[in-house]
Amino acid sequence: MPRFSVIVPAYNVQAYLHECLESVLTQSCPDLELIAVDDCSPDACGAIIDEFAGRDTRVRAVHLTENQGLGPARNAGVAQATGDYLIFLDSDDTLTPDALRAIADRLKETGEPDVLVYDYARTYWTGETIRNQAAAQLTEEGPAPFRLADRPGLLRMLMVAWNKAYRRDFVEEEGFAFPSGYYEDTPWTYPVLMAAESIATLDRVCVHYRQRRRGGILGTVSPRHFDIFEQYDRVFAYVDRHPELARWRPLLFRRMVDHLVVVFSRRDRLPRRSRAEFLRRARTYYRRYRTPGAPVPPRARVHHTLVRLGLHRTYGALRLTAALARRTAKLADRLLKGLRATALRLHYRVQRRLPLRADRAVFAAHGTGGHGGDPGALEQAFRTHVPHIRTAWVADAEQHHTVPAGTRRLRPGTAAYWTALARSKYLVHNAAFDRRLVKRRGQVLVQTRHGTPLKHMGLDLRERPAAAAGVDFDALLDDVDKWDYVLSANRHSTLTWERVYPGGYTALEYGSPRGDVFQQATSADVSRIRESLGIPEGAVVILYAPTHRDYRRTQRTALDLHRVLRRLGPRFVVLARAHRLHGGPLAPTAGQVIDVTDHPSVESLCLASDALVTDYSSIMFDYANLDRPIVIHAEDWEAYEAARGTYFDLRSFPPGAVSRSEDELIDIFATGHWRGSRSAQLRSAFRERFCPHDDGRAAERVVRHVVLGEKNHPPVVPLGKRHPVPSPAAGLAHSPLATVPPPTGPLTVTDSH
Repeated sequence: MPRFSVIVPAYNVQAYLHECLESVLTQSCPDLELIAVDDCSPDACGAIIDEFAGRDTRVRAVHLTENQGLGPARNAGVAQATGDYLIFLDSDDTLTPDALRAIADRLKETGEPDVLVYDYARTYWTGETIRNQAAAQLTEEGPAPFRLADRPGLLRMLMVAWNKAYRRDFVEEEGFAFPSGYYEDTPWTYPVLMAAESIATLDRVCVHYRQRRRGGILGTVSPRHFDIFEQYDRVFAYVDRHPELARWRPLLFRRMVDHLVVVFSRRDRLPRRSRAEFLRRARTYYRRYRTPGAPVPPRARVHHTLVRLGLHRTYGALRLTAALARRTAKLADRLLKGLRATALRLHYRVQRRLPLRADRAVFAAHGTGGHGGDPGALEQAFRTHVPHIRTAWVADAEQHHTVPAGTRRLRPGTAAYWTALARSKYLVHNAAFDRRLVKRRGQVLVQTRHGTPLKHMGLDLRERPAAAAGVDFDALLDDVDKWDYVLSANRHSTLTWERVYPGGYTALEYGSPRGDVFQQATSADVSRIRESLGIPEGAVVILYAPTHRDYRRTQRTALDLHRVLRRLGPRFVVLARAHRLHGGPLAPTAGQVIDVTDHPSVESLCLASDALVTDYSSIMFDYANLDRPIVIHAEDWEAYEAARGTYFDLRSFPPGAVSRSEDELIDIFATGHWRGSRSAQLRSAFRERFCPHDDGRAAERVVRHVVLGEKNHPPVVPLGKRHPVPSPAAGLAHSPLATVPPPTGPLTVTDSH
């Protein structure tokens, strides 16, 4: 008996069916049967299903002799199912990698509940992926399993069948079945959740819900959308047959009205001439099932009133009025913004004619990000070594909490911001100030960049269209002409900057200011940071920080972190930090994974970790200053090199061990190779080439040169005499694991990546 019966009904989806079925069969949990139901589809769905059944014995093909619709097709699949749990998947959707493994683990952890609810993300034809907005309802905190009464918020989620796993015995005992018609999920999902004696949740995206540009059933204008009324008849009839469920009538009534409003308000559902009839029918159902008790939010009260009264013309008039109000508001907003911009331009012009202030300095990083990076280290050095200079930091309001108390906070685009840019002598950034900045005579602009470059930068991107998308090279060179100094950590960086950012600036090859903290921190600092992150004592902490992929429209995580940690054992913890362009966390905080994407200080995360796993991110050059193990995960090196280009082959000159697959990475940590003698030799050579000046005084050297005019600085401390704070795992006599058990079952595509 398989663990899962995955039921996929198919009708007119030949373009998507391959991807759907492959997403099931390539799951890392192979204990499944795939029941694919051909609902007498007029296209090639039946042949595709037969093709999959012929090559994989886990696939069972079911061919219906006439088209019956989604509900009856699912019922046909349920009739063939033998698995412990039923999972429904629409044929244009897909399971995410390792979804079934995560579901199986959660089912076991929660004692085999009747229903497990998991999350989904909408995937649009444009390539955009957006997670379900009601994901907070799936928190795994609190008792598990539970009943619906313990977490009624689950009813606020999309009422669909395909975001849940159902214990088959429970479904059979209760006699649940799908009806015919549109909105067939409604009379299935509500009764299932109300009847379940045990429910659990999984806070993980397991389904990608495809949003087609055209062709979705519910996005088709049709009178069949009137089926929704019969479906709610079935829901309330079920409640009537089970008096103990009467407590749910108020909430069900509100959800019904909300659902009717959605169908009525969508222009892509009801035929135009039937809209008045639909609203009249909705009024009848409002009166039929009205059950006071569930509060209606203020924003929804107007809609509920219109349904209750059946005011079709009034509804249309209100929609038109609202549209006109929005247009008027946009026009007024545009006018006000134009007036404000004109006033600020005039203000900036006036301020540029006033004397410069030699005791003022303005700093910014990553556009308008929080305090940190090389500019943050320099701002701190200004306050330490030239305290007579008053510093200011440019950041959005939500980032102001990261700015030190003694530093002035500036919001971009304000009058104070333009005053500071016009009159401050020192300007420091790691990207570019506002393109409207006019650099005055006597102003000093320090460009810090983003660390040692591995990937192509600046003018080298002219030959890399995937990476250079949107780059205005004329504007880039105009900005370069404003630079007075560019920071460099090593000779490689100096030579690269002078070639890809040609200009009249001076390169200050003094080291990386943001890395100074690695030579200055103490063991007490490390312990404090780990405690603040919630890292258990004795844990071996891996910082996973991959870079952005220019050649992908949508980003994905190269590693299944939960699988890696299952294989390595309970002693390992991963700090997962996504690139700022990734668009979301690499993995939600759960178990041994801690999402640190929004942590304000990457340097603190480096100090808290025992090893770094990255791919092509410049963080490796900074981390090398800690003299802690680094593992390079380079599974897509050829693709990355082709799209972005690199200045040297990282595989030939790495800072430590190199993995080319997930299993290789697991083996590197399991065998202790991550901190073995060969890895230490590679790291030593890497540090010698890229960290010659990073002795903890880089920021001080920059300040003394730029502000105080000093050219002679104390000699750099040699690498052999530097003593960065050791990691907690450095004292372990042996690797936490000697071996890792091999994966059970056949090796799947997911496991072999």
